[in-house]
Amino acid sequence: MQTPSSGYESLLIHIVVAIGFSLSTWVGSLLLGRIGRRYGVKDIAYECGMLPMAGSQPRFSVKFYLVAMLFILFDIEIVFLYPWAVVYREFLQQFGAQILWILMTFTAILLVGYIYAIKKGALDWSR
Repeated sequence: MQTPSSGYESLLIHIVVAIGFSLSTWVGSLLLGRIGRRYGVKDIAYECGMLPMAGSQPRFSVKFYLVAMLFILFDIEIVFLYPWAVVYREFLQQFGAQILWILMTFTAILLVGYIYAIKKGALDWSR
């Protein structure tokens, strides 16, 4: 006869296996890393058969990161419109006007943010 369990045994086994695997791969990499010899030519970066001329990382303009963050911001806001569009037909009969005003408010806030970004020149690459 089985004893009642709390349901956390499988979670505990999963955590133990994950910790055991991560520790064993870490120890294995430490041990195998000490076997190999390191020398100058081996540590040089290799890029398509050419020696690298610049530093390890080229510097990106702050404008690139600003545009990337704005893209993520507007992209995530647009993604929120998809679930609304999927359930719109179901809720249209019950809450038609309310859903329309909620969508218009959301779109207006999105449009105000977009106009603000354009006015501030956040999307102008030449500046």
